[in-house]
Amino acid sequence: MAGKGKEEDGRRGRACVVVLGDVGRSPRMQYHALSLANQACLEVDIVAYGGSEPHNAILNNKYIHILRMKQWPAARQSLPKILQPIILLLKPLIQFCMLLWFLCIKIPKPDIFLVQNPPSVPTLVAVKWASWLRHSSFVIDWHNFGYTLLGLSLGRNSHFVSAYKWIEKHYGKTADASLCVTRAMQHELDQNWGIKATVLYDQPPDFFHPASLEERHKLFCRLNKDLCQPLGIRDCIRTASVNNDCQSETLFTAEAGSSIYLKPNRPALVVSSTSWTPDEDFSILLEAAVMYDRRVAAILNEDDSIDEEIIWKDISNAKQCLYPRLLFIITGKGPEKEKYEQKIKRLHLKRVAFRTMWLPAEDYPLLLGSSDLGVCLHTSSSGLDLPMKVVDMFGCGLPVCAVSYSCIEELVRVDKNGLLFSSSSELADELLMLFNGFPDQCDALKVLKNGALELGSSARWTTEWEEHAKPLITEAISKVRG
Repeated sequence: MAGKGKEEDGRRGRACVVVLGDVGRSPRMQYHALSLANQACLEVDIVAYGGSEPHNAILNNKYIHILRMKQWPAARQSLPKILQPIILLLKPLIQFCMLLWFLCIKIPKPDIFLVQNPPSVPTLVAVKWASWLRHSSFVIDWHNFGYTLLGLSLGRNSHFVSAYKWIEKHYGKTADASLCVTRAMQHELDQNWGIKATVLYDQPPDFFHPASLEERHKLFCRLNKDLCQPLGIRDCIRTASVNNDCQSETLFTAEAGSSIYLKPNRPALVVSSTSWTPDEDFSILLEAAVMYDRRVAAILNEDDSIDEEIIWKDISNAKQCLYPRLLFIITGKGPEKEKYEQKIKRLHLKRVAFRTMWLPAEDYPLLLGSSDLGVCLHTSSSGLDLPMKVVDMFGCGLPVCAVSYSCIEELVRVDKNGLLFSSSSELADELLMLFNGFPDQCDALKVLKNGALELGSSARWTTEWEEHAKPLITEAISKVRG
């Protein structure tokens, strides 16, 4: 059946995309799968963990087949300390056997394996063995270095980290070809690892674009109940007199007859996507929110004794203010989410509110395209990768404030499409500067938005992949066939 389908459609081969993680939270590998199917005309098997649903473009593509492995239970931290080294050894052994079973038995023979790194152990070992056993090509897509991520939890001087780095480097050099995400990583791989890699920058696919007024209104209608539900008892958003079930008015938009408009006294919408892990210090954002709240009060000469209920009543009565309320929507899943939600509940803020949520793959681009500013807290364990979330934001014409680190300026161009910060105080300053006069008189924000729109419309994933990845993939396959 599969062979017949390939012949009828002129399909010339098969690829296997390997992700030792939740495929729904691995957008770059999803985009690879789409390009392999649509641009390289290959049948594609994705071997990964389940969890989050991939984008509909993946689910609806008849040439892409997802095989979900059973995930290792995440309970290492709750185990006695003496058992944790045993689990560190046992876990990769079981994962290695599971990967080999899927890659050598469960899927048809591929012409090429494309594997995400990190994680490196046991992924690179298993895929190398599978490629040797099945006479397939072996290509690595370097997103970061796995040993640097392990070093965040175990410390850079750990023997486990040293062993991990040796395995990552040794098996990385056995790949038939490599892709990477930045020129800085390309240089590191070349100079210190002996690996020649082709830079394939992350670019947004076509479904990341600025949202129309109608798309915004429909999105906010779907999210209205969640947006009006505070993490604490009450906040500056919960006071707004909006019917949760009303389809004609939301926090941000209103419908009058056949026209939709943005409400002039709406809060400024700031979005941040996080994996709630140690390499993203979320406390920076919380501290900046507190500083914004206090500095606005000082600028307006508000007495600290003024009850927040009075301020919220003015907000409900549509009183205009030099600085807007800020609503931070934090999307994502991860281990430290509950810890920070508890911290948010203890904050006493007059003009700032937080919401945490996980959005369907189709709604996330709409949220970015409907927001006023993005914030990125990614710092990179290696200092050599770039945050894909910022690429997605630019694709939606959303300017970004991002944590500054060594290679971030390969993506964020200061004063053109975004700003950089190194502390919570700097981020608070940027929020005050950008939202002064919101929504109509914030000229600095408009300049950055125009820059983000220009960048987002100038480069797309399909173009980048066609130019840089497709020749590499085609050559790797031809070597195997030859």
